[in-house]
Order: sequence, then structure tokens, then C-alpha cells
Amino acid sequence: MHLRFLRRRFGVLVLFQSVPSLLLASVLLVLPAGCQKAPSGAPPAPPQMPPPEVFVSDVVQQDVPVYSEWLGTTDGSINAQIRSRVQGYLHERSYREGTLVKAGELLFSIDPRPYSASLDQAKGDLGRAEAALGKTRLDVSRYTPLAKEGAISQQELDNAIQADRGNQAAVAAARAAVKQAELNLEWTQVRSPIDGIAGISVAQIGDLISASTLLTTVSRVDPIKVTFPISEREYLKFATLISGAMQAEKRAESHGPALELILGDGNVYPERGGVALPDREVDVKTGAILVVSYFPNTKNMLRPGLYAKVRTVTEMKQGALLVPQRAVQELQGAYRIAVVGADNKVAFRPVKVGERVGQLWVINEGLQPGERVIVEGLQKVRDGVPVIPKPVPAAAPGGVASGAPPATVPPPPALTAAAPAAATPAAVAKPGEK
Repeated sequence: MHLRFLRRRFGVLVLFQSVPSLLLASVLLVLPAGCQKAPSGAPPAPPQMPPPEVFVSDVVQQDVPVYSEWLGTTDGSINAQIRSRVQGYLHERSYREGTLVKAGELLFSIDPRPYSASLDQAKGDLGRAEAALGKTRLDVSRYTPLAKEGAISQQELDNAIQADRGNQAAVAAARAAVKQAELNLEWTQVRSPIDGIAGISVAQIGDLISASTLLTTVSRVDPIKVTFPISEREYLKFATLISGAMQAEKRAESHGPALELILGDGNVYPERGGVALPDREVDVKTGAILVVSYFPNTKNMLRPGLYAKVRTVTEMKQGALLVPQRAVQELQGAYRIAVVGADNKVAFRPVKVGERVGQLWVINEGLQPGERVIVEGLQKVRDGVPVIPKPVPAAAPGGVASGAPPATVPPPPALTAAAPAAATPAAVAKPGEK
């Protein structure tokens, strides 16, 4: 019985000693499996991507003419409204609508028969008045010697003299009536007072026309007049130039820069225009003043009422820095440009932009001449990233290839003589000034 206890105790002892041993063996088996090194044949890490390729353009420095533009409309230099002076039925239209007519050319005919009859009546009244005048003159010449001899009284002579004077007045009135009847008959033939383009007829054949009825309009379109507004601020800025233009106009001298006319289809009108003085007053409602310019129109291509954009040089900016417009990024009113340094790393710089000249943009602050700016590939770069810069191809619009000659800016138009009765308006400030 003691021996069994010992065995039992020994068995229990052996059991407790066996559990730690098993745990230790399990740990020893697991540790080698987790500490094994990776096989030498595993694939290597992926290689790094090469720097992105971008197209760059050099910052160009040159003198730039600053253009200003205004919106206006064309109008005839003279617009003659053709109105009837007499009443009657419209008998005939003698011109082709929309064509050139000459001064004195017949446009409309009103039924002349009533006025022809009135003229005949006026002539008859004139003949009767002249006959009465002849009788009184004979009476005066006959009564004068008789009154001196006392054969008739002085009162009879005085009556004859007064009757003669009354008949003279009647003759003058009858002659005036004849002239008025002749004018009325002449006014039944409605003629053009100027050379110009005749518009579409307002009245139709057979209409009863009253005095002052508008029949059509004839516009002189050579030269064509273009009116456009400038702001009060612009007018005051160039008041000195306006004063000089007024003096030059008095001396009949050419003055002011020539104007370019951009038509509604975007084409530039081949002729350059002279400019006239501004209107006499500023519109209190809009704060603008109208300026009139004149453009040669020998082929009568331009007609009144066309949309027109007037452009001229108002300033010459010396040593301006130019970059393609595609290189400028705008974000919430701020502008920045991606510059590639000597180490081919990108640096985004804030800049202050100026006027746009063609496909280029004037940069006032933030760049130096000769620096390289990114024109294409901006979406692939960020600040501090290295790139592979390549020059913009020569055929690519809006860029200047690195190492290529500087881009040229369109020269300002030459000064030309202003049209008759034209003068220089206020030169206009830079775009954006109100």
C-alpha cells in the first residue's frame, strides 16, 4: 500500500515534470521556423521611375507695345433722313434699295397733278395782279399833269397813287405764290441730298404720304464712323493728349496713333483709321464719354450698325518679361509659374502678371530673364521634383524654344493722317482700368 502511494506520487511527479518539458520542446520547434532567413532566390525591389519629361520655354525680355481695346459700333459719317415735304400719294420709287446713290438722284415721286394745278392757278393770279398794276400806273401817269393844271383834284391823284402801290404789292404776293407752287411741284420729286447708301424704303407705292413722313435713309459710309465709349478715368488720364490733339486739329495737322478695327468675325480691317475728339460731355448715368473715329471705306464694305472693336497702342513697355500664356497657372486670383532651375528641379513661384500680348503674357514680378518655365507637362510635376526639360518645338504655338531668337511682338501701327473733321481722342489706359 505504501508502495502504491509512492508510485502514485512518483507518477504524479513524473506527470508534472513532463508538462514543462513538452512546452519547452514545442518552443524549440517553433523558434527555428520563425528565425529562418529568406531564400537567396527572392525577386528584388521594383526600380524607381525616371524623372518626367516636360517642355520648357525661355523667359524673353524685350520692348512691348501695350494695346487697349474698346467696343463700339459703326455708323454713317452722315445719315440723311429722306422725308416728304408735301402731301400726296406715293407714285414711284426710282432707286434700288441698299445701293449707292448720288447727290440729286431721284428716289421717290409723289403724284404731281394737284401741285401742277396749283401752279397754274398761282400764275393766273399773278397775271391778274400784273394787269391791275398796269392800269393804276396809267392812271398815275395821266392824273399827274392834270392835277398840276387843276383839271382834277389832288385827292383823285392821291387815290390813283395808292391804288398803284397796292397793285405792286399784289403782284409781289402773286409772284411769291408762284414760287411756292413751283417748290411744291418740285418737292413731289424726292431726291437724295448726299452721295451714299440708300436704305430700304419705309413707304410703299400707293401710300398716302403726309409732310415730314420718313421715306428712307441715305448714309455716307466713306469714311465710316465708329463710336466707342471710354471711361471718365481714362479721359482724365490722357487729358493732356486731348488738349494737344485739339490744337493739332485747328492747324489741320495729323495727330494721334492710328486705330485698328477688328470686325465681328475676328478679322482685322485692312485700313487704319484716324480718331476724332471725344464728345462734349460725360454721361452722368454711365460715367463714360463717347469718342468718334473715322476709317476709309472706299469699297463700301462696312455698313452702319456693325459690331466693331477698336484697338490702338497706348503705351510702350520697356524691357518687359514675356512668357507663353500656357505657362501661367491661376488659382483663386493668384498666379504662379513652374520654373526649372539649373539642377533641373521644379520650383513653383508666385508672379504678378501684366498685359497679354498675342499668345504671350507680360510678367511684372517673380521671374528673371533667361529662366526656363514649364509650358507643357505641368500636371506631372510638383515642387522640388527633378524633371527632364526639353525645348518647346518651333512649330508649337504659344512658346519660345530654348536657345531660339526672342519672340517678336507685333509692332504698333504707324501714325496716319486723320480723316477730315477728325481729331485725336483720349488715349486709353491699360486693359482692366475702369
